[in-house]
Amino acid sequence: MRTLAVIVFWILIWWGASSIVNREVMLPSPIRVITRLFELSLTSVFWLSMALSLARVIAGFMLGLLFGVVLASASYKVPVLRYLFSPLLTAIKATPVASFIILALVWLGKNSVPVFTAFLMVIPVIWSNVYTGLSNIDKNLTEVTKVFGFSRFKTIKILIIPSVMPYFFSGAVTGIGLAWKASVAAEVLCTPSNSVGKMLYDSKLYLESADLFAWTASVIVFSIILERLFKYLISKLGKKYNTGGSNFAGNSN
Repeated sequence: MRTLAVIVFWILIWWGASSIVNREVMLPSPIRVITRLFELSLTSVFWLSMALSLARVIAGFMLGLLFGVVLASASYKVPVLRYLFSPLLTAIKATPVASFIILALVWLGKNSVPVFTAFLMVIPVIWSNVYTGLSNIDKNLTEVTKVFGFSRFKTIKILIIPSVMPYFFSGAVTGIGLAWKASVAAEVLCTPSNSVGKMLYDSKLYLESADLFAWTASVIVFSIILERLFKYLISKLGKKYNTGGSNFAGNSN
């Protein structure tokens, strides 16, 4: 109820500002934006663009997860790799996303840039979290596994994975939000066909403010849905590994 009241409050503020400005090209009214969003949702272009944009986000996110885990594991096993990769990952976190997008346009086709951008945004988060999780494994428990002669596979299953999962979950929840924002930003700059970013760019280019707001609203809605679904999956995995994944699912970015 409180959330609904807050939403209504800001919609009223938006409505009042729109009435004062009284120029749709500057600030369309909430009714006009909602109407336009409904109209767009009835078109195949809307769903095709949304589906392909989501596919790019998920592809970049999954690649980021994979490489982040591998990089963190390698850095933990071979400490010198941590010193070699750390400056690179710091540079990735510090560099504006737009810079990577422009560079990627030189190296890659425009359809691959959103995937690459999402991938880059996820790697540092996963690397940092997983590495921290590995570093915080109880050394006494590690010694116990050696004393009892546990195989490497069994040690990974009963000690390493449950110990690292909370850090992995936390990084993954943060990463999915970053991947979505970075991928859409990349689409706006490189305008691949059938993408949300291209629709945003075209709306701005042709001064279709209602469309611009409607597409922006769709990005927000789908971002919330995507993160909620992901957090739900995290909560299920958390229960499986007894890591309290439900806590991460309840956190907001």
